[in-house]
Amino acid sequence: MLDLALTMEGLVRNVKLKGSLGCSDHEMVEFKILRAVRRVHSKLAALDFRRADFGLFRDLLGRVHWDKALEGREAQESWLVFKGHLLQAQEQCIPTKRKSGKNTRRPARMNKELLDKLRHKRKPTEGGSKGR
Repeated sequence: MLDLALTMEGLVRNVKLKGSLGCSDHEMVEFKILRAVRRVHSKLAALDFRRADFGLFRDLLGRVHWDKALEGREAQESWLVFKGHLLQAQEQCIPTKRKSGKNTRRPARMNKELLDKLRHKRKPTEGGSKGR
């Protein structure tokens, strides 16, 4: 384990041998472990199926002459051809949305409808009593 830590560039500094510990033939090693760099949350792009145009998607894939496109090909090669057409149609028909970092995600059970109800519940009603 120590060999791995010492060979990873930029992980440790100031490595010094401090002599043996008592009568042991093992030597003590002193080193400074550098602070890990903060993780940067990348902005992920996710497919937004709610705004997708599935009619166009179906049409685009329906226009492909699959018999001709896959004729004489092995299974792996056929898969790559199909995958290419699928991804091309996906790019045209399904928009993407940015997903933010892990800390800003809300639980799946907190959908828009539930959040709207909670927001409405928290708003004070007009003409309601203040002494509640």
